[in-house]
Amino acid sequence: MTSPDLNLLFALDVLLTEGSVARAASRLRLSPSAMSRTLSRLREATGDPLLVRAGRGLVATPRAEELRQQVGRVVQDAEALLRPATLLDLRSLDRVFTLRTNESFVEEFAPRLVARIQADAPGVRLRFAPKSDKDVMSLRDAATDLDIGVAGETGPEVRIQALLRDRFIGAVRTGHPLSEDTVTPERYAAGRHISVSRRGREKGPIDEALNRLGLQRTVVCMVSGFSAALAMARTSDLIASVPERHTEGARAGMHSFPLPVATAGVTISMLWHPRLDADPAQRWLRDCVREICAAR
Repeated sequence: MTSPDLNLLFALDVLLTEGSVARAASRLRLSPSAMSRTLSRLREATGDPLLVRAGRGLVATPRAEELRQQVGRVVQDAEALLRPATLLDLRSLDRVFTLRTNESFVEEFAPRLVARIQADAPGVRLRFAPKSDKDVMSLRDAATDLDIGVAGETGPEVRIQALLRDRFIGAVRTGHPLSEDTVTPERYAAGRHISVSRRGREKGPIDEALNRLGLQRTVVCMVSGFSAALAMARTSDLIASVPERHTEGARAGMHSFPLPVATAGVTISMLWHPRLDADPAQRWLRDCVREICAAR
């Protein structure tokens, strides 16, 4: 049996990551024609076209999507085997790590995370980038080191690890009518509410839960972040419904209560690209994030 050319694995990883012969050729410092010939060899070796024309671009076949989940891990492991073993010197580490997350995570967890990072590696800086639409490309091209939040639809190669579970609660100013006695679904629905949605949606899971009880709440304004919702509720009779663990500090001095309707909890996860999986500094960073999130 002829031994397979293992170099094809590295080419396949780049092709499936880039989804473009030209971009893959640029990354591997090959000519487009040489990259095309490599793709032909991969098609012959796998018995599948792998990438097919769709309009002006290329899309992966189902077989290619299956391979994408495996080949990145194999290539990463191979690179780790061939890399000289070095110990991470945190005291001399000089890097900027970009974490994409929402403002509530930054407000609640970032101070302790920065302190934890600085204690071990004073030369490391953290850049907290705002979350926009789900976009795995920033992970693939290394513009983002970690994406932290509720994991939506991602690329099949992205690594995901749960950090913590959170639940939604209600928050009102001290002295608000809901700060006294039991908060029933009827009392909760009768108030005036703030809706939190980056996309400007007025309705959500809380409204669906109320509808199942034949109730409907009145949403009088919509904001894009939980901090803004709490700031408004703190100085008015409005009701903010926010995640408990993400807003513990921001709710100081306010009255909080469990929602009187059943809503699903949320899992906060961190996501990263497999090419960063074995990097010692990246592993240390992920350990720090896990430690901070597990502490409360």
